[in-house]
Amino acid sequence: MDWRQRTYCGRVRPTDAGREVLLMGWVDAVRDHGSLIFVHLRDVSGIVQLVFDPAVDARVRSAALGLREEFVIQVRGKVRERTAGTENPNLETGDVEVYVSEMEILAKAETLPFKISEKAMVFGEALQANPENVDEELRLRFRYLDIRRPSVQANLRGRYEMMKRIRQTLDTRQFVEVETPILTRSTPEGARDYLVPSRIHQGRFYALPQSPQLFKQLLMMGGMDRYFQITRCFRDEDLRPNRQPEFTQLDLEASFVDEEFIHDLVEEITVRIFEVGGITLERPFPRMTYDQAMESYGTDRPDLRFALEFQDVTDVVSGTSYTIFRSIAGKGGCIKGFRIPGAADRMSKNLLQNEYAMKIVPSLGGKGMTWMKHTEGGLQSNIVRFFSEAELEALIRRFGTREGDVLMMVADLSRHEVNTVLGRLRLHVAEHLSLVPDGRYCPVWVTDFPLFELKDERISSMHHPFTMPGREDFDPEDRQELLSLRARAYDLVVNGEELGGGSVRIHRPDLQRRVFRALGLEPAEVEDKFGFFLEALGLGAPPHAGLALGLDRMAAMVLGARSIREVIAFPKNRRAFCPLTRAPADADPEHLQELGIRVSDAGDAEAGARGKTSPFASGDRKPKPRKKVSMARVRQVAKLARLSLREEEMEAIRRDLEQVLGYVDQLAALDTEGVPPMSHVLPVTNVWREDGEGSAGPVEEILSNAPERNGRFFQVPKILEG
Repeated sequence: MDWRQRTYCGRVRPTDAGREVLLMGWVDAVRDHGSLIFVHLRDVSGIVQLVFDPAVDARVRSAALGLREEFVIQVRGKVRERTAGTENPNLETGDVEVYVSEMEILAKAETLPFKISEKAMVFGEALQANPENVDEELRLRFRYLDIRRPSVQANLRGRYEMMKRIRQTLDTRQFVEVETPILTRSTPEGARDYLVPSRIHQGRFYALPQSPQLFKQLLMMGGMDRYFQITRCFRDEDLRPNRQPEFTQLDLEASFVDEEFIHDLVEEITVRIFEVGGITLERPFPRMTYDQAMESYGTDRPDLRFALEFQDVTDVVSGTSYTIFRSIAGKGGCIKGFRIPGAADRMSKNLLQNEYAMKIVPSLGGKGMTWMKHTEGGLQSNIVRFFSEAELEALIRRFGTREGDVLMMVADLSRHEVNTVLGRLRLHVAEHLSLVPDGRYCPVWVTDFPLFELKDERISSMHHPFTMPGREDFDPEDRQELLSLRARAYDLVVNGEELGGGSVRIHRPDLQRRVFRALGLEPAEVEDKFGFFLEALGLGAPPHAGLALGLDRMAAMVLGARSIREVIAFPKNRRAFCPLTRAPADADPEHLQELGIRVSDAGDAEAGARGKTSPFASGDRKPKPRKKVSMARVRQVAKLARLSLREEEMEAIRRDLEQVLGYVDQLAALDTEGVPPMSHVLPVTNVWREDGEGSAGPVEEILSNAPERNGRFFQVPKILEG
């Protein structure tokens, strides 16, 4: 193998015509035309077509009969321009082909679990393979094969280009890249930590960082002035479709700066990152307070690619004859809605009343919906008779409706519920009416978040406890005052996705202690967890601010990927499990003993000793009686499912949940020893003949009864594998 002479497949061009090249790569596809054999050869740079012609070398052409997809080969041959009409516009090298004079098979490939090729060999053919047609679990099980796809490699190279631009930009701003510890101790970041047991300090645990928050602030106290890091972070969160237990973020911090510095810097970085995907963003990015976002869009992650902005009409309809509106307004409630331009013809009365008002809005957590259409010069609905002409005219002015528009309104005693339901309804309507324009990207800064929020009736930090309050003269014992405080925090949102967030940090120990008091932390707990940090604050800490950008999510958006798993080399699946390495797995009992750990029934150590792949693999284990599902858990499930349940429905749902969980316990107790994991119900079979070259006779003879023939090509029916 003479790698010094190697030419990359994707770099062969017409200017190379007549030159001999040495190529190495994978067989992407094979097409046998009888006397000639055509092969697509693929490497990291692209694909080029090889031609095995007996006129060049009959032995090499005969050897090519044994080539199969994903064989690794080395070939030498001369570059020729393709004749007019035979070019392949699907390939960057489609104007040339290489006539092979020498070939060496470097490695053979067994039967593939799925096709790798993404390129058609002949103009007009459909793509031979598409990742969307392959089960994702199977792709992750053989991720190293999946990475051979040009589309996956393009994602990984695009991700690399993004990181390169980040480093270039920050270098010009005098930032220094510093690595912070991976083995650290638990800090309050809003999610569970992954714990790592210590063999030397038995009974004690490290925590994998959810972010380098304390360390980057300590670097500011150390006088580093401007720090950044492209770092791995870990959160043991509840499972969601587009979330990973380990993720990558750009983490940065700067001293003697305020919010404006961070906004300007991050906008510059974001613009350069989006350019990787051919996307141009206009600066400066617009800004919106948290309250404005909630009041106008029902979420702190507003999607600004389309309008449908909320209008409050409580004052307009407070005296109406429509009982529901009058009652809610009279009790201090809220009536809000939004206008859907030109949707009257697309949204029938039946759709609005029987689907949206009766089904969709209740499924989104609302109690109901009121609708009106602007047709025939005014508002029309089954309830307009309850409104005066003046009230209807006031609604038209408030919403700015025109002929053909539709109004949707929601009323509730809770303003928060109205905003939340309308926010979900806004997204639903935009999706189902195709109001979201393709190729449009609308960044926005959301600022002035609440400093605290209520979680389980306890005061909690909305971001983290190191965020600077908007004002410092607050009483840490006054709950109402705490909930009214604003934070000097900011989130970067693009198209309804939060791509990053940060804040100005607290840099005085007295203020940091007051925030800890507001969170209900006892002095002893504060000293145990944050004593070193408070000590550092007391030894001269500069004002500082920072931000973290989620690079997985940003890469998926910029590169047009369906999921963040498409831009991560070796992702976990939606259950936080790695089908490739089968992690997490049982630990060696001897290793556990060294660590001083005894695994409970929830993760039976004896099962690990027997080599089981599941802690419930033993057939003699019986599922433990499941505790009764609480009503609080039922409410939590209903909230996650966006269900609005009446009290009389709660008990029935609770019983159903107990039955489902009981069935899961029965499945967990099954004996799975020796049962291999399956991605397909039917076994994968080899579609290639293995009985030797030419055993079935010449290709022309085999295909002589083909239904159609077009020149040198036989047209045969496609074969679908069952």
